[in-house]
Amino acid sequence: MSGLFEGKVALVTGGATGIGRATALRYAGEGAKVTIADINEAEALETVRRIEAGGGEAIFVATDVTKPRDVEAMVARTVERFGRLDAAFNNAGTPGGYTNVVDCTEEEWDRTAALNLKSVWLCMKHEIPAMIASGGGAVVNTASEAAHHPPPNMATYVATKAAVVGLTRSAAYDFAAQNIRVNSLLPGPTVTPMLGRGMEGMSRSLDGFAARLPIKRVGQAEEQADVVIWLTSSQSSFVTGMAISADGGLNLGAAVR
Repeated sequence: MSGLFEGKVALVTGGATGIGRATALRYAGEGAKVTIADINEAEALETVRRIEAGGGEAIFVATDVTKPRDVEAMVARTVERFGRLDAAFNNAGTPGGYTNVVDCTEEEWDRTAALNLKSVWLCMKHEIPAMIASGGGAVVNTASEAAHHPPPNMATYVATKAAVVGLTRSAAYDFAAQNIRVNSLLPGPTVTPMLGRGMEGMSRSLDGFAARLPIKRVGQAEEQADVVIWLTSSQSSFVTGMAISADGGLNLGAAVR
């Protein structure tokens, strides 16, 4: 590792599994102290254990990212423990209920919007002031390539992930002069627990997803983590307001249907 985050502090929501865990491990490997925020305590503590086993430092903060008090406490605990905040990966989310706009219930809409969109706003609301106090920082929000190439029967997911892209651009513009960079990650099909739920919800196999991508394979969580690390490191210091696709070519017009 190159020590890109030596002396830095990173926060990862949804850090218990999948892309969140892979990114937390990468942050630690690059020298960062890491806060793991999640509602899945057992798996989040496993992420912390793996970081500590590798000689890193991490804490777990139980966080429901849809609750303002939890998110405020998540950031406050990070600053209290580590003294600053330099990077944040707002990654917690849900695939929604696999419905179209007619079949979607109000309950599903509200739940998906809270987990995928409101949570990103709440996180940035508290992370950005902490970063400004630390002299600046970088945020990555997880959107999805589905925002641009929607799969069938995922209306709430597509709508909320498209909104994350817009919210990211707004925050990037508003806080650029204060040394805050904000970008969004648009993953394509990636081997995570969420993709497992997607295969069930869409009646699709892993090979079925892969066959529809130009690269002919699905992504790995570690490949998404590499993008997040770059976007929040000094190596991308002139990049802000961008929606970065890491999708195996889905953005080229392939349809995961």
